[in-house]
Amino acid sequence: MNPVADGDAMRSVIPVSRMSTVDLIVIELRKAILAGALPTGGSIGEVEIAAQLGVSRGPLREAAQRLVQEGLLVSVPGRGLRVRTIGPGDIPDLYEARCAIEAHAARLLAADSDARAVGELEACFARLVEASDGEDAVAIGDADIAFHRHLVDLVGSRRLSAAIDTLLAETRIASLSDPDGYQVRRTVSPTYRALLDAIRAGDAASAARALRRQFGDAIARLTGEDDGVETIESSLGEEPPAFPRIEPAHGV
Repeated sequence: MNPVADGDAMRSVIPVSRMSTVDLIVIELRKAILAGALPTGGSIGEVEIAAQLGVSRGPLREAAQRLVQEGLLVSVPGRGLRVRTIGPGDIPDLYEARCAIEAHAARLLAADSDARAVGELEACFARLVEASDGEDAVAIGDADIAFHRHLVDLVGSRRLSAAIDTLLAETRIASLSDPDGYQVRRTVSPTYRALLDAIRAGDAASAARALRRQFGDAIARLTGEDDGVETIESSLGEEPPAFPRIEPAHGV
């Protein structure tokens, strides 16, 4: 028996890690919040949610604290945990932060002129256009978020991707916080095509300007300054939350 070969074989067997129960609860809570099943400003019913998930309240509370750190939940003294609300006053700052990250990503992609990256963004854009041809506001919103997330993911920075994930989740919460309900723009803004063309042409400045115009339009719509944009509404959040029973996992 060759000990070196044996050692190599043993090193080649990498144990598959499993998500803990808390990890699984975080996933389900995040999905429910971003789908509007847990309405913005609403409290978290620990007993009911734990019973549906088939877990104890301990890991549920730990999972909820992670979402507090992510900014999806807030802890209100004397009232427990509630889903965060993002009002019109916070929207300009939210998009300013998004622009700092996404414009930087667009500049880097334009400077690199990677045909593969442009092709992937074009595919994301095509899915947004296809969704916008329908009447499903959630599908349109999801496709829009997917485009912007991929724009940043293409940079290959774990920290930038994590930061934009948080900001995109806040963008969804801001839309869910609208007293008129969840609404998305019916038509795709021409700034998407301008952004893609600028990245393909290697024009970093024009790519950043396209994003700035796009975000300016979004701020005006979400704050009520521009009510002339045609939108599609959704019944998102009208159904009570229903959580799947999660399978037992290692850890808590």
